[in-house]
Parts: sequence; structure tokens; C-alpha cells
Amino acid sequence: MSYKRLTPCIFIDGGKAVKWFDDREVIAEDVVALAKYYGDMGADELIIFDLSNSDEEHEESIDLMKRINRVISIPMVAGGNIRRQEDVKKILYAGAKRAMLNFSKHLSIDLIEDVSKRFGKERIAVSLNDFDSLFKQQHLIEEYSTEMIFMHRLDLNSVMNVTQIPCVVVTDTMEQEEILKILKCDGVKGVSGLFISQVDMDFNAFKNVCTAEGIRMTSFESMMDFSEFKLNSDGLLPVVVQDYKTNEVLMMAYMDEEAFDHTVKSGRMTYYSRSRKEQWIKGETSGHFQYVKTMTIDCDKDTLLAKVEQVGAACHTGNHTCFFQPIVGSDYDGKNPLQVFESIYSTIVDRKQNPKEGSYTNYLFDKGIDKILKKVGEEATEIVIAAKNPNPEEIKYEMSDFLYHAMVLMVERGITWEDITNELADR
Repeated sequence: MSYKRLTPCIFIDGGKAVKWFDDREVIAEDVVALAKYYGDMGADELIIFDLSNSDEEHEESIDLMKRINRVISIPMVAGGNIRRQEDVKKILYAGAKRAMLNFSKHLSIDLIEDVSKRFGKERIAVSLNDFDSLFKQQHLIEEYSTEMIFMHRLDLNSVMNVTQIPCVVVTDTMEQEEILKILKCDGVKGVSGLFISQVDMDFNAFKNVCTAEGIRMTSFESMMDFSEFKLNSDGLLPVVVQDYKTNEVLMMAYMDEEAFDHTVKSGRMTYYSRSRKEQWIKGETSGHFQYVKTMTIDCDKDTLLAKVEQVGAACHTGNHTCFFQPIVGSDYDGKNPLQVFESIYSTIVDRKQNPKEGSYTNYLFDKGIDKILKKVGEEATEIVIAAKNPNPEEIKYEMSDFLYHAMVLMVERGITWEDITNELADR
């Protein structure tokens, strides 16, 4: 396997993050904040273990998974307390890339064929505690899943002689050398456990350690050397920065070779300050970091375009973008469909959080879920009726009503447009 992953795991017990399966010491009160920290610090993937025993606690963990998925931009694998097909559906609908079945339990073994056929084998992973489970169930694992998660320090080379399915190793070792040894095994996709899941872990820094050991990590690699770029008269490369979700232009800055190399290595946008004559990491003092999604060079190789995840404001004035002051303009239709949906959705969220007297939206929230569902159903019927009319304006009007009420339902149930678009993208 070419690239290896650092995959921290979060054990959820009672709505909090605990240390290990059999060590319920609380390491973080805020599970969502911990997950975001892992993602921001350079983790490649996240494993969530639900340690709950009751259906009620399981539902609370599912809700936490949904909230985690909204704040991270890395894949999530989740499992624990899966007893029926519906549990797998809930985990996947919460945003998990894969649902993880515990193959130390016969119930999971009985479930795997059905859930794999329903949701696709690419959405199923299995966790294993020992060799026996792998040897006995190898045919099921290979036919109905695409990832193994080992919960034990096994002879990994022997495992790879049995199956070619990639695996992630969850280990309780705190020894760095042991982690490096695991990562060097050919069939290992990534490593997780106590060392990787430290609450102050700097994944980008540890990736540098791994790289020095000859381990290829998922940190960025530039396909072009800085010497191939055409620099301006100051020996710098201009960089245009966009929000990766909306394509909104956030700012423009400059890089020298050192800043470029640091950006590629760390995954955080780093620039050269022409006034201070030094490198600076965006957000180092303000906390408004920019995490790299992609970087491309223009046809003349003299301007870089970076698409980033912006934390907070890009501009030192506190504005989201540095380009907020209009100087020339004319009337034109500049409505971006995504921005319109997000704007209306944000307004509905604000109404729920800050009720406004006389607001129809607040009227719906006050009446509750049954009223909202009734309106969604009514508006859907109105679309059907309007579609029988040859006038497309009527359909447009009714669909607009339906979408508004659907967004009220989304807010009521904690679903975002990003949840919807991610689900559509996976189909």
C-alpha cells in the first residue's frame, strides 16, 4: 500500500470520550471538539467506538456522530452496539464512510451479508480481536467488507498472507518505535490506538517522523518543484485563496520557497510577509487557520490557486473575505444556488435559535414536528397538482414552497445541506 494513514479513535461512553475499552477514564468532555482537533491537526481518518449498552445511549452516540461529521473534513468509520440492520443504517446516515461490525459477536457475523447487500460492501468494515475470527470468517470478510480493523497486536505479516483486504491496527502501545514498525507492514492501511489518539497529538509533525523512516504518508506531495514556478520581480509567487465549499475568493498573498514547502508539509497555508520580511502561518495568532484542500498552478505557472477550509475570518478586519468593499458594479443576477440555499437555511436556524414574533417559521417550530410534516406533505402534493398544469411558473412556485418547508424540517431534525450533498455525492 503506497500511503499510510494516522487514524485516531474516540471511545464514546456516556457522551464523553474515554481512554480505552476497559479504561473509562474521561479524556475529553466535548467529543465533538476533540474530533475537530484531530482533523485540524492533520489526522487522515477517524474511528468512533460507541461503548453504550442501551438503545437510549446508542441514540445519543449516533447524534454525536452526526455532530462530529459536520465539523470534520476527514472520513469517519464508526461502530459499537450494532445489533440490527437499522443500527448500521443510522451510523451510515450519521455520515460514517463505513459502519464497523464487531466480529467477536455472532450477531455481527449474522448481519454482514444483509447489510453489505443493502448498503454496499464498500460501506462495511469488520473489527477483529484474534486470528481465529479471521481464519473462520475469511470468506464472509472478503465477500462482504472492504476493510479490517484489528483490535490486537497480531503478527501482521501472517495476516497479510491470509487476505489482501487492507487493515487498520488499533493498538494500546505508547511506543513510537512499535507504531513505526506497524506502519511499515505492507498490508497495513493505517494505525490507531492510544499513541495516535493522544489529545495533544500533532499528526503533521509525526508524519515527518514517519517520512524520515521511509514510510509514505498521506501528507501533501507537490507534483512540481518550486523552481519550476515563474516568480514575480520580488522573487515571490502570488497565491489566490478560495473557500473550497463555495469557491468564494477569500484573500490574496505571496509565498517564497520556504513558505510553499511548509504549506505542503503541514497542510496549513503559510505565506511570506513582504512588510515583515518573514514567513507567517495564517491563523497562528488569531486561530483563523486555513487548511489546504487543493493547490493548482495557472497555465503560465506564475500564480497559485489554493482551495482551503477557512476557520473563522480570512480578513484581518473580521470579514469572511478580504474582498468585501465594492467599488464598481452594475445590476446583474449573481445568485449562486448553493449560497441561496445556505442563506435561507441559516435564516431558518436563526429563527429557531432566536425566535421572532410574527415569524411563520417560528409558528411552524412552535407547532412541532407533526405540523412541519403535514406542511411538507401538503406542499409535495401541490407539486404533483401543479405538474399537471402546462404552466411551468406554477411548478416553480410550488417547488419553492416545498423546499422552504423541507429546510424547516431539516433544521428541526439537525440535517444540513452538506449532509444532503454528501449523501448525493456517495450515490
